[in-house]
Amino acid sequence: MNGDEYRTVERLVAAWLAETERHDPAAAREARAGWERGALSGRSARDLATWVTARVTDTGFHEDEGPYLAGPERITPADKDTVHGWLRARGHPV
Repeated sequence: MNGDEYRTVERLVAAWLAETERHDPAAAREARAGWERGALSGRSARDLATWVTARVTDTGFHEDEGPYLAGPERITPADKDTVHGWLRARGHPV
């Protein structure tokens, strides 16, 4: 994984952790602890994979036709593939 890909993973994990914290603080604590030690649990990995898939916001729609979110949480299909590849490289089924 190159530096750009890792920065994508870092950006999206940070967004995922922030959202998870708002909805399930216990799951966020578990996930953050795993992220910080470099080993997400199976549950956290599944949640991240599902989250990034559900949050793909750059789908080729025109701005007035579909989802668009500017800023650090904008997620392209390539970003999703990068996160999924990162998870697979760590032994998580995606």
